[in-house]
Amino acid sequence: MAKQRFLNKVAIITGSSRGIGRAIALALGKEGAKIVLNGRDVQRLKSVQNELNELNIEAVYFEGDISEQKNAKALIDFAVKSFDHIDILVNNVGISSRGNIADLHPSVTEQVFKSNVFGTMHPTHYALPFLRKTKGQIIFISSLAGIHGLPGLAPYSASKMALSSFVQSLRIEENKYKIHVGILQVAMTEIAHNKEVVAADGSMQILAKRQKGKVLSMEKVAQDCLKLLAKRSYRKTQTIVGKLNLVLNSLSPVIVEKILKANLHKFEDQSK
Repeated sequence: MAKQRFLNKVAIITGSSRGIGRAIALALGKEGAKIVLNGRDVQRLKSVQNELNELNIEAVYFEGDISEQKNAKALIDFAVKSFDHIDILVNNVGISSRGNIADLHPSVTEQVFKSNVFGTMHPTHYALPFLRKTKGQIIFISSLAGIHGLPGLAPYSASKMALSSFVQSLRIEENKYKIHVGILQVAMTEIAHNKEVVAADGSMQILAKRQKGKVLSMEKVAQDCLKLLAKRSYRKTQTIVGKLNLVLNSLSPVIVEKILKANLHKFEDQSK
């Protein structure tokens, strides 16, 4: 029999119409949680909801761009109206970009920050009063790119670093309310079908599939998220390379910079 560590917990997972968000919704639902899905594609949301319902998992969905304040508030209000309270908020929504800084249209950074930063801060802001009542939990899905800025990924790296400092402040402020705040620094993961990133000119481009065996599965990311929740831990950094990056960067960012410069060709290949 599967574990039921989150029995009757109400969990909101942003950006959960596919990819990592969907995997987290499934993993939490299988362990007894009631799920509130969120995304901007209603057909994909309905598909995931049906997938959960077929597994006897209670699930509802909210369609909307939560980088907009009114939609973020509406998401939280919808979750409370649907299930009476909130126990868990997983801030998963986000996009990436490709291109060197000199080649980027100014709108690229704006798009990435709007999704990754405001799309995370706004739901958190409106969820806090309800999470204080339940001594709930907030998990931020971040990236190894948030440890040290990566070439060709400057807006994305900067947005994830912004989340790290936001998490640090939030943990201190909400400690007296017993809210658990954690961050998952995700390594390179398999890509959902037709996943898009922001190209240097500001348009959307479809990412090529990543080679299996060299990337983590979405299910692995979901299980690491659940471990953070179950243990109420602060941070989990995926892979040995990621952990080494974290340690080296804390000791000497210059060392990490030299390693990245020596491997610049790998990042250039991934941007093609």
